[in-house]
Amino acid sequence: MSSENATLHHRLPGDVTAVDLERLCWMLVAVALLADVVTTFVGLQVGLAESNPAARGAIEGYGVAGMLALKAFAVGIGLVGRLLLEPEYRPIVPVGLAVPWLAAAILNLYTISTVV
Repeated sequence: MSSENATLHHRLPGDVTAVDLERLCWMLVAVALLADVVTTFVGLQVGLAESNPAARGAIEGYGVAGMLALKAFAVGIGLVGRLLLEPEYRPIVPVGLAVPWLAAAILNLYTISTVV
């Protein structure tokens, strides 16, 4: 028995394709990005400070536009990086963007709730 030319195909449950999953994950990125930006600026309005030095510099220098430019840069890097992956592994890129931004938004909400 030989394993030459053998391939392993991963199938997702149901009728979900890797393309569908990636599309859903990019929508999650948009929600996470928006949640992080909104909660960051609400936190700043109630007297909190940005703890990320790169984001702090972007906000202090350019306000919301600076924060959005920083996020757009991260998304751009992700879009370029995903081209290096096989299609079935591409959903990991938006997940890698969305998870920390969602975590930041949740932490922001918690911190805002302690001062309001």
